[in-house]
Amino acid sequence: MTPTAQSGHSGRSADLIAGLSIAGLLLPEAVAYSGIANLPPQAGILALFAGLACYGLLGTSRYAIVSATSSSAAVLAAATASMAGADPALRLALAAGLVLLAGLYFLLAALARLGNVTDFISKPVLRGFAFGLAIVIVIKQGASFLGVHASGGNLLAFALDLLRQRPAWNTADIAVGLSALALLFGLSRLKRVPAGLIVIALGIAATRGFDLATHGVGLVGEIHLALRPPRIPELPRADWLRLAELGFAVVMILYSESYGSIRSFAIKHGDAVAPNRDLLALGVANLCSGLLAGLPVGAGYSATSANEAAGAVSRLAGAVAAAALLVLILTVLWAIALTPEPVLAAIVMHAVSHALDPRVFRPYFQWRRDRLVAVAAVAAVLWLGVLDGLLAAVAISLIMLLRRFSESKVVALGRLGRTHDFLSLETHPEAQPVPGLLILRPDEPLFFANAERILAQARAALSAAPPGTRALVLSLEDTIDLDTTTVEALQAFFAWAAANQRRVVLARLKHPVHELLKLAVAAGPAAPVMTGLSVDDAVTMALQESR
Repeated sequence: MTPTAQSGHSGRSADLIAGLSIAGLLLPEAVAYSGIANLPPQAGILALFAGLACYGLLGTSRYAIVSATSSSAAVLAAATASMAGADPALRLALAAGLVLLAGLYFLLAALARLGNVTDFISKPVLRGFAFGLAIVIVIKQGASFLGVHASGGNLLAFALDLLRQRPAWNTADIAVGLSALALLFGLSRLKRVPAGLIVIALGIAATRGFDLATHGVGLVGEIHLALRPPRIPELPRADWLRLAELGFAVVMILYSESYGSIRSFAIKHGDAVAPNRDLLALGVANLCSGLLAGLPVGAGYSATSANEAAGAVSRLAGAVAAAALLVLILTVLWAIALTPEPVLAAIVMHAVSHALDPRVFRPYFQWRRDRLVAVAAVAAVLWLGVLDGLLAAVAISLIMLLRRFSESKVVALGRLGRTHDFLSLETHPEAQPVPGLLILRPDEPLFFANAERILAQARAALSAAPPGTRALVLSLEDTIDLDTTTVEALQAFFAWAAANQRRVVLARLKHPVHELLKLAVAAGPAAPVMTGLSVDDAVTMALQESR
């Protein structure tokens, strides 16, 4: 056998082992996440097949496992709760419609090539949201863990309701849940052992051996996995409009989690990423899941990391997992009905436990950066709920971005010795200003929120410059394009400079900026000199203009 053939054979063997390993994780999680979404278990199972099949055919990551995730299930539950009330059929229809719209948004984003849009949501916000969401999920699962039914408009009310029912807590439920949780954490140290499947099998055995139902332990109940023709749910126009608004939140959390998982493992193994193609794959997967009345799907970190840890080397592992799941469903799905509810609650708690590590926030406090943002994201989820907390976390991320840009300032530059280098006079006192010139550089790109502020600083600096300063060199190296507000601000600044007999030379212009300013600024004595050359070359040009 040639080395290439041996390598291919070993790769297929590794994918086979990995696929069989993660199949034991995915089935119990699919059933458990259906419970988080307040939907029947088959919603998670159908979503699982849709995600594995569609991403396996269209996706790019060799490690990503696309299935239902705890975060998207929680967002789905929150999004449909206020609209469906106590009507399970309406909740199922609303959920299917929301997943369909999420798939459509993914496809539109792929066509618009918006693959990097989630980069605008900072890591502290995402980690804060994930931490807060994990707390919400754990507390919500506490009802099944304790054998009671709690309610409440927000997390605090729900937790207080749990405490008020303390006399009704079922010791049998607690014992089963704690045993399952201990087993899950113990077995998780064995990388290729399907801990979830083993715990479910032991739970089923305990149901039969100890007759747990007679002790008040709730069971999952029968799963009706009946395939029906794919269809679009029949909903009134008002419901579709409301779902269209909520769909943005579902897409944001799904893609943030998915792209984060895909990118982290691609960087780890030196693989290329194709975010727009992954948007397409996630869109098709969610469309298929919605047509089958399944949950929203994405590349969750826990399943993806389990796949990589199991030794997968290609997307074949996902196909093997799908085949193994089909065998499990055809043979032992009936037994899932005997799974104790505390066991499923323990599986969910274990799945989100990786997000409950407070050490992820340590760098923000050590560096004294973004700690308030991370804490605010956690508080938003706990106080406002999953859906509103997500929207608030996204808003916090964008507000902090705009705040940083809007607080930008201009930096005065000077020449370093006899070199061609120009550095900040504030941080490099050894640099010297050029006689007769003022050299400025904005520390952020110019855009509508900071253009007036930065150009006002440039006016003030030019007015306060030493006598004999006849020209200004303005380096716009960080500005890659201009909006109309910024163009109008620049026009007013050029007119002011001409009226005060100051020559303006623009340096380091990007091509789009250069072309737009040539259209926006009329030629004449008041027009600035525009160049894409270096600051040093612009200084030479300004000195020549002054002479």
